[in-house]
Amino acid sequence: MRILLVLSCLFLSTCLYARPVSTAPDSLLTSDLPLKESIMDSTILIPDGLESALDSLLSDWFMQHHVYMDSLCVSDVVNPEFHDSIYVQRLASLPNVIEMPYNQIVRSYINMYAQRKRTLVEYMLGLGSYYFPIFEEILDRYELPMELKYLPIIESALKPTARSRMGATGLWQFMLPTGKALGLEITSLKDDRCDPIRATEAAARYLKQLYGIYEDWNLAIAAYNCGPGNVNKAIRRAGGKRDYWEIYFFLPRETRGYVPAFIAANYIMNYYCDHNLCPVLTGIPAASDTVRINKMVHFQQIAENLNVPIDELRALNPQYRRDIVPGNTGDQILRLPVPQLYTFIEHQDSIASYKSGELLVNARREIGPAGVTPGSGVVHKVRSGDTLSQIARKYHTSVANIKRLNGLRSDNLRIGQQLIVG
Repeated sequence: MRILLVLSCLFLSTCLYARPVSTAPDSLLTSDLPLKESIMDSTILIPDGLESALDSLLSDWFMQHHVYMDSLCVSDVVNPEFHDSIYVQRLASLPNVIEMPYNQIVRSYINMYAQRKRTLVEYMLGLGSYYFPIFEEILDRYELPMELKYLPIIESALKPTARSRMGATGLWQFMLPTGKALGLEITSLKDDRCDPIRATEAAARYLKQLYGIYEDWNLAIAAYNCGPGNVNKAIRRAGGKRDYWEIYFFLPRETRGYVPAFIAANYIMNYYCDHNLCPVLTGIPAASDTVRINKMVHFQQIAENLNVPIDELRALNPQYRRDIVPGNTGDQILRLPVPQLYTFIEHQDSIASYKSGELLVNARREIGPAGVTPGSGVVHKVRSGDTLSQIARKYHTSVANIKRLNGLRSDNLRIGQQLIVG
């Protein structure tokens, strides 16, 4: 059943842009307002997860096959301008536990979402209809603020297989050691960092630990991004002050904007209608559920027996790196469309036996050290500016096929990289 995001549209007015000033701590106090409302910074960084996220999302199988515009929403390329007081009022009206002040830095990130990243926001609004209920259920179970569901927007742009330049992976962007320390299984065949449920549970545990350390959500969120060590160092350099805005300029540069970007994400996800943004709605999928399996099964075995596109199986089960569910190593979870779920349960043994020698033995044999399948004829050398979408169009193939042939789990490319394309 498709879930539609319906949020009310509120105020319309005009906007005042706060003028950025020097980033030096001595020049922060420009008025009698509290620091959290008067702080300014002209060096705004776009979060890594949002930098090239649109091309990555557009290559997603569900985005290519199951998206449609909300006919009741009126989209417009023009972003209306509002007075600062409107932003203050709207943020104050959100039913949040986490403090969300308005200042020039937050305004800069709201502008980023509403202007430069408009199309990306519309796609994330659609994806949110699938992912936000998952996040909310787990956050509620751990008794955490619901507004934390918007952290993956700035971490991964809601792409479960997102991978940063540093190797952080998944919706919640865990590095490998952190993921393992939080109990996630990461092997050659499986990466729980890409599992929406397991990764969200790990993120909830970690956020709860961080809040236990700082008893302040803004500091806990900053520590989620750069680690407690960097936050503690910033606190020491700020003379022991334990307020995010007081230690702002002592944090790593890439972390300074993390909390403002989080506040802005909360704003834009609730007031997108006021900025003429319309969700790109998705059916991801119409209905699905999980089943436990204790046998090794290849996605192709399931696809051919249940008549489910193999790309749909990959999209529903992004944690399995090689199209293989390693049920022989212990019970594993498989997510399937509901209509095929009961058929799978009834015929699980015969499906696991179907072409098992050909698919499972050969699959292990063909996965080389770089995760590239040998035997393909055409190779493309990545040049500056290349994207997977452009390469796929050039060779009349699909992004999903290029990723499968090369064992890619993300859309990030490096100059000089050689890709098998056919």
